[in-house]
Amino acid sequence: MHSFGVLSTMALGLAFASAEGIKTGDLGNATAVTNNPVGASAAGNLPDKAFFTAGSLDGNVKGSVSVKSSPDGIGVVYTVKFSNLPKEGGPFPYHIHEKKVPDDGNCTSTGAHLDPTIRGETPVCDKSFPQTCQVGDLSGKYGAITSDPFEVTYTDIFGSMNNGANASVPDRSFVIHFSNKTRISCANFQVDASGPSGTVPVPTSSATPGSNSTPTSPTSSTSPVVTAGANVLQVVAFAQPACLALFGLFFAL
Repeated sequence: MHSFGVLSTMALGLAFASAEGIKTGDLGNATAVTNNPVGASAAGNLPDKAFFTAGSLDGNVKGSVSVKSSPDGIGVVYTVKFSNLPKEGGPFPYHIHEKKVPDDGNCTSTGAHLDPTIRGETPVCDKSFPQTCQVGDLSGKYGAITSDPFEVTYTDIFGSMNNGANASVPDRSFVIHFSNKTRISCANFQVDASGPSGTVPVPTSSATPGSNSTPTSPTSSTSPVVTAGANVLQVVAFAQPACLALFGLFFAL
């Protein structure tokens, strides 16, 4: 009974989210990944040469994005580190993209953001409701790059370490952009061979083609770690007004 009540509350909250203009995907909202292989990890490091050079960029942005399974297998933990950023053109968004970087290093060949729910990029992600955002829109959910150096760690319950899954991360790439969506640099993830690897045979769905989303308002690089529990509580909290309205209607009858 308790589980049914929580699920019903979440469903009501998401229904009202749609009614109030929160963008959801054609296939619904992102859901928590609960079967990540514990101990799995991967990391991507930016190359020495930038894909797009600007006057204030000396060489290339330095940095990496590493991802690993959460200790309980629910979602993933990201550690993001960037430095040597351009002197202008920020804040700098970054995302997981649906395709790998080809051998020629062409960042435009990485496709759109990882978007298994087919949400699209407009309107921009509302980070108060991360389940309604694109799975790969990391800066939309957790903040764009606003300092140099920049370092942040957070948990995202919607990422998968299972290669081939709709929300898989290790078999894709990440891209860092100027605020005008121009792609500065990109890198593939390399799986840590010493750890377990995911084997869930789920085909990868194609995301809606399009340009990269406009970053949300800047947040500090010292943002607190975001936990899976916080994401769930956000949904339940959002559902409370809807439940109260329904209870009021019931007693009015």
